[in-house]
Amino acid sequence: MARSRAAVVASVAAVLAGSAAAGWWMGGRTAPALHATVTEVVDGDTVVVALPDGRTETVRLLGVDTPETVHPDEPVECYGPEASAFTHARLDGRAVRLEKDREVRDRYGRLLAYVYVDGVRVNDQLLALGYARLLVIPPNQAHARALLAAELDARSAGRGLWGSVEDTGLRSAESAPDGCRGVTASWR
Repeated sequence: MARSRAAVVASVAAVLAGSAAAGWWMGGRTAPALHATVTEVVDGDTVVVALPDGRTETVRLLGVDTPETVHPDEPVECYGPEASAFTHARLDGRAVRLEKDREVRDRYGRLLAYVYVDGVRVNDQLLALGYARLLVIPPNQAHARALLAAELDARSAGRGLWGSVEDTGLRSAESAPDGCRGVTASWR
């Protein structure tokens, strides 16, 4: 009897684990969207938006981590300025759609969201172009599969962070900051 109970418990646990993994792999659910206008780009993965009701929100893009450029206690990281420049060019002043996931705010009070402009999820673009690395923190994993695919594509193509400084075309090894010479990113 104890053996059959253990087998049932093990079977149920396996089914639950498989279901959770399948849900992650298949992408999860989509939450209602907010519409906003980007008023400021803080860095590669953080923006400030104005909502239609007049409120402003600081938004941390979900699923991505770009190299630091504005952290008060950290130096500017390799490829951080390029990531910030991309986000600035892509989002500053633009009308966007914000899609929330399960956890709405981070420990700093920032709104957590996937950011769309012209129907395209910018989070994926940051990864696909090599401006960011994947950062999925459960329970926010609605688009984890697509985000992972975008990063893997950038890695295999050697784009951005995943290429050498010499390959980026954005700066030479000689003019790169000390932290970038001969590497792509100190945290990769």
